[in-house]
Amino acid sequence: MFIRHLLVLAATCLSFSAWAQDYPNRPVRIVVPFPAGGTTDIITRALAQKLSEEWKQPVLVDNKPGAGANIGAEQAVRSAPDGYTLLMASTAHSINATLYPKMAYDPLKDFTPLTLVAETPQLLVVHPSVPANNTREFIQYLKTSSTPVSYSSAGNGSLPHLSAELFKSMSGTNMLHVPYKGGPQAMTDLVAGHVQISLATAPSAVPFIKSGKIRALGVSSRQRIAALPDVPTITESGLAGYEASGFFGLVGPANMPAAIADKIQATVVRIIKEPAMSKYLSEQGADPYTSTQAEYAAFLRDEVAKWGKIVKDTGAKID
Repeated sequence: MFIRHLLVLAATCLSFSAWAQDYPNRPVRIVVPFPAGGTTDIITRALAQKLSEEWKQPVLVDNKPGAGANIGAEQAVRSAPDGYTLLMASTAHSINATLYPKMAYDPLKDFTPLTLVAETPQLLVVHPSVPANNTREFIQYLKTSSTPVSYSSAGNGSLPHLSAELFKSMSGTNMLHVPYKGGPQAMTDLVAGHVQISLATAPSAVPFIKSGKIRALGVSSRQRIAALPDVPTITESGLAGYEASGFFGLVGPANMPAAIADKIQATVVRIIKEPAMSKYLSEQGADPYTSTQAEYAAFLRDEVAKWGKIVKDTGAKID
C-alpha cells in the first residue's frame, strides 16, 4: 500500500512537472482592476509585452475597474488556478481587507502570491495656481486658505485617498476629498484645475510634471526617485516622518500548482531585472521590486496590517 502511494505521488509530481514545461500553451490573461492608462495598467502592459515575447503566447491585459479594485479581484479569484488568469495586485488589495466590512474573497487566503513587481511612490502634486513650491509652504497655504482646498483620488479607499488622509492627519490640515473612478480621471481634473491637489502615483503624474501642467512638491517615499531627482521627499520638504508608497505584485487564484507558480515567478523576476525593463520602470517613476513567493506572502500580511491601522486611525470610509 505504501509503495503504491509513493508511485501515485511520483506520477502526480511528474504530471505537474510536464504541465509546467508545457505552460503556457494558450493565451494568458492578467486582470487589471483599474481603468486603462493608470499606474497599474502602465506597469502590467509593459510586463505583458515581455511575457508574450518570452512565452510565444499572447498575454492579454484585461481591465476590470470598479468597487475599489474588488470587481477585478473577484473575477480573478473565481478563475481556474491553472496559471492562465492572473491578477496585478496593487496596494488597494491590502487596503481593502480592512476598508470593506464584507468582501466576496479573502485578500490573503484566496490568492497565490507569485512575486512583487514594482514600488511606486506617491507624489504630492498641485495645480500651478496653488501658491506653494514645497510641502512646508503647502501646509501653510492649507492652514490660511479662506476657501476649501480639494484633492482628487482614484476612488474612496484608494492609495491616493488614504495617503492624503494620512497627510491631513499628520499635518493638522483639512482638504475636501473628490473621488474618481480611477487615477487617469483624477489626474485629468487636476490638470484642468477642477481640484487643486492630488497624492498621485508617480507613473501617472511624471509626464504632466515634466510638461509643466502640474507642480511636484514632494515624494512620499524615504528616498528621491530617479525620474524626478530634483524633487525632495515630503519628509525633506516639510512633513517629517511621512511615508506612503504603493506596491504592485502578481498573484493567481489559490491552489495553483507549485511548478507553474514557480515558472511564472522565475520568468517575471528575470524580466523585471532586465536592464531595459528596469530603466523603463524607473523612467515612469516606479522602482523595480521583486521577491520570492514566500517573501511576497509575508509582505502582503504586513501590508494588510499596516494599512488596516491607517484606515482605522484616519477613519477612512468607502462611502
